[in-house]
Formats: sequence, C-alpha cells, structure tokens
Amino acid sequence: MSKKALIIGGGPAGLTCAYELLKNTDIIPVVIEQDDFLGGISRTATYLGNKMDMGGHRFFTKNKKVSDLWFELLPLQGEPSKDDLKNHITNKTYIFGNPDPEKVDDVMLVRNRVSRIYYNDKFFDYPVTLSFQTIKNMGFCKTCKAGFSFLHTKFKKLDESNLENFYINRFGKQLYEMFFESYTQKLWGVHPSKISSSWGAQRVKGLSLSKAIKGLFKKKSNETSLIEQFYYPKYGPGHLFEKLANKVIELGGQILINKKLTKINLDNENRNITSVTILDTVNNNSENLSFDYYISSMPVKNLVDSITNKIDEKIRKIATELPYRDFMTVGLLLNNMKIKNQTKIPTQNNLIPDCWIYIQDKGVKVGRIQVFNNWSPYMVKDDNKVFVGMEYFATENDEMWNMSDEDFINDAIDELVKLNFIYSKSDVDEKVLYRVKKAYPAYFGSYENFDEVKQFLLSIDNLYCIGRNGQHRYNNMDHSMLTAMETVDAILNKVSKESVWEVNTEQEYHEETKK
Repeated sequence: MSKKALIIGGGPAGLTCAYELLKNTDIIPVVIEQDDFLGGISRTATYLGNKMDMGGHRFFTKNKKVSDLWFELLPLQGEPSKDDLKNHITNKTYIFGNPDPEKVDDVMLVRNRVSRIYYNDKFFDYPVTLSFQTIKNMGFCKTCKAGFSFLHTKFKKLDESNLENFYINRFGKQLYEMFFESYTQKLWGVHPSKISSSWGAQRVKGLSLSKAIKGLFKKKSNETSLIEQFYYPKYGPGHLFEKLANKVIELGGQILINKKLTKINLDNENRNITSVTILDTVNNNSENLSFDYYISSMPVKNLVDSITNKIDEKIRKIATELPYRDFMTVGLLLNNMKIKNQTKIPTQNNLIPDCWIYIQDKGVKVGRIQVFNNWSPYMVKDDNKVFVGMEYFATENDEMWNMSDEDFINDAIDELVKLNFIYSKSDVDEKVLYRVKKAYPAYFGSYENFDEVKQFLLSIDNLYCIGRNGQHRYNNMDHSMLTAMETVDAILNKVSKESVWEVNTEQEYHEETKK
C-alpha cells in the first residue's frame, strides 16, 4: 500500500511539495488549505476582470530546479531579442517566438525590473545609487551630509545587534533616515532599532553604499549588479500555481480547500506525529486522520499551538508569541494619473514604469504602491485604465485592521491624492480591499529564541517544515518552493532534514547577478 503525506497549506511550498512527491516517489499527497483559494500570498486576486498580485512577485531564481519547474508549467516562447526586451512595455504582442502570448494564455513573459523610492515628491533609485538624479534630487547640502555620514561609518562601526545599526553601517545615518527608517517601521510596526539584524542579512545582504561607489570604478564586464529583467506569468503568480494545482490532481494527488488543521497528536516520546484533527470550515465537521508524513507550511505559531501533548512550556511560549505582520491591499482602478513618466523608459499612455514604489513619506501610512499594468498588461481589462495596489502593513485586530472597508479605502484614496499620484477622488473608477493574515513572519520579540523551536520541530521525525511561515523565515517564492524540493529529496534519500532549513542562508543579495 502506498504511503500518504499530509501537506498543510496550498501555497507555493505546499503545491510544489505535492507535485515533487508525485513525480519522484510513490507517496500520495493530500493538500489541505484553510482558505477557499490556492497560492497563499502568491495568489492572484481578480476584481471586475482586473487582476492583483498580492505583494508583488518577481520570478527570478538562482536555482535551476526551480526555474525548470516554472518553465515546465508556463513556457517562455522562444528567446526574446534585445529589441523585444527594450520595447516590451509598449509592444503588447510580446512576440518572443511562436505562438505569441496575445493568442496563448499559458506563457511566461519577460519584464523590466523597475522599482523606485518615492520621497519628498521625488523618485530615487532602489536600491540607493550614486546616480546624477539621486544627487540632484537630494540637493547639495543633503548630499554632502550623506557623504560625511557615510564616511563616519568607516571609522566607527556600530554593533549590528539590530536592524537600524545594520543599515547605518552600510549607508550612513543620513541615507538610513531618508530611505530606510520610515518604510521599515511601517512594514514591521516597530522601530528598526527593535528588530533583529537577521532580517537585513536576508533581504539586503551584500548591498551597501560602498558597493555602489566601487561599482563606479569597476569594468562594466565584471560589475555585479541587480537583475534587469525577470519572468512573470501572463496573468500573475496565481496563474502558475493554478497550473501546478491542476498537475497535482492529474497525477493523483488530493487538494482540499476550506480544511483547517486544529490538533496534532504526538507519540509518548514526542518523536512522531500519530494523528491530526482536520476541521471542515464550511460545515464545521472534524475528523481524525493519520498519515506517514506531515509537511507543514502553516505558521509555526499555529503549528505548535495545535500540539495536544505536554511539551516544554518554554518552547510553546516562544512559538505562540512569535510576531507576524498582516497585509492589506487597496486596489484602485484609475481613469487618470497626475504623476507622469519622466524616465527614458517608453511606456503605454506615458504611465510611470515602476512595478512597485516604496513610499518613504512619513505623512502617509501606505508602504508601497504597485502598478499592475507594469507587471503584465494582461492584468488590466481596459488598456486605458491604470490599476494600482496600495499596500499597508498591520497587525491583526489593531486599529487599521479593524477599520471598515469603506473607511479604509477612502483613507487610501486621500493618501493617493496627497502623494500627487491622482488629481482627486473622481479619478478613481473602481475600488476593492483585500486582507492577508500572517503575510510576514517578524524578526523581533520571541524570535530571538526561535532556534529552540526549530530544534524541537526537527526532533519530530515525520514532520517537515517548509515555506515562509513554515520556517518563520522571510523566504522569497523560489526559496519556499526549494524548501519543498529539499524535503522530497530528504524523504526519498532518507537523509537529515537540516538541508530544508539551509535554504536561503546564502550571504549574497537574492536579486544580485554577475554581468
């Protein structure tokens, strides 16, 4: 009889794990998802025919196994020419080979990487560079102050016990206060001085002003830079995960939505899971089931809280007090935008070219603004409209989270006017609000003792933790998928689970590449 694996969570990690098990083993996966949609925070939400990418997901990876899976599901039709890449924003036919994406849905597009910081009504490069535009926007006095502030870090390094010092050591205090402090506090809800530097080590890694200065004097052929293009599914990230879910079902796997794990029973020595209780959230019925393997991408907080056995109370306390940040996106379909494209990048209807924009203005609560037209023009039903996503960070049941949809949306529109992105509320045609729980595992509070929880989870022989929330680590989408692949390898080859936790521990910036 074939063995069975319970996979908790139908996001990138869970669906990838199910597919890899079906391809490489005789283990039958059963995926349970407590929501009524798949893809987790990598879903694509659809509103009145317009599509929203929840959080923005660039398809870029340094791992060939992951990219091979992407292109197995959504092929890139031929290799794009240089002219294709240069003009792809204005040329909606996207002819990269035959057939072209105008006529075929299941394809991957090539997109330009454009993200900037919006500060004091001006655009700055992200990450911060020493471009002429940056110096012009900052002005002579602030540029000098930033330079001296950075030089000060060369003579007096701060102890990198927190994220604030991590940033100051790499960019100087002036640039930190301008371009990092406000956004970081919006994202996490606490000041960067209260956050572990581990988050910076993961997300910023090798980036610094020193590197930007050195880059000015390097030969271009040897220069290390950020990616200039990335891949993107025609209809957003959810497009790929819908294809992946269909493959799982075709190969004999099960995917069950509206199913929530509520209890975990361990054996007497707490070394194996013997059974679990699963709740059907629609009809409120529960059932007890047993599997050979348990693979979890659910938040560690909820996973440990579900264990019915008596376990070390310190472990339970650390886990259940782990902090998270939740996510709210206001989707606004615009008839007009006040802000115009002042770059040399050609765009349709002179639209700003950014995929997303980091908002450093302390006078507004919005943290980031996405322009869905620039992720893929097929995300927006009407070519003459602009669909933007205003992203806010909250904590479940706080003041922002508990606001009514109508009040929250109206405040967001007011902020868009204040930022000079639109002329008035009359520029808004349609509006919608989505809330996403536990979008960001946070690096403060009880997280400093998280390694004790990790070791406890590793000690449960038939439990594997994968994905962003499954490891309480700010994994990118490709990292989450890779944890699933490493899990299948560990099961297949009967080796240590440590390799699953080693994903995304490299010390270079994820989107950095050699030219």
